Amino acid sequence: MNTPAWYDIVVEVLKRHKVKLVTYVPDNVLSPLIERLRADPFFTTLGPAREEEAVGIVTGAYMAGMRGIVLMQTSGFATLPNVLASLVRPYQIPLLMMISERGTMGDHQLGQAMVCRTMVPILNSMGIETHRMVSLEDLDFMADGMIRQAYSTQEAAAMLLSPLLTKKRSKEL
Repeated sequence: MNTPAWYDIVVEVLKRHKVKLVTYVPDNVLSPLIERLRADPFFTTLGPAREEEAVGIVTGAYMAGMRGIVLMQTSGFATLPNVLASLVRPYQIPLLMMISERGTMGDHQLGQAMVCRTMVPILNSMGIETHRMVSLEDLDFMADGMIRQAYSTQEAAAMLLSPLLTKKRSKEL
């Protein structure tokens, strides 16, 4: 029996919840997921230049009745606190974020490591639900629950993809 890859599970969970719009800033860790999403006609994928643009696109789409998600790496999160605090939180936009967790487990890039240490405290201070996805066995349950909760409570959610799940190490990046 073949075990599905983490990115195949994510694609199925997004489809289950009719999350059709995917905005992303390219990232090596997320590349297999992005490739799957781009190849699937169910999804509309857009690659804006910056993460806050991706948030703006998904937010606007939500206001027009379409569900979306923003894919990014840890360092890209550093550009988001203002848009989260001034748009997403006050207007109760159920923004879904999937963030490849970089700057941990021996990652040698200082910028990634600095943002990795501050990202969860910033999300927590804004009251944004955050969970680390670390195992293939729990991924469907956790992603499904976070998306369900985000839309039922109209609150943002951040899913952090641990290197324990994606199996990407700094020497591979």
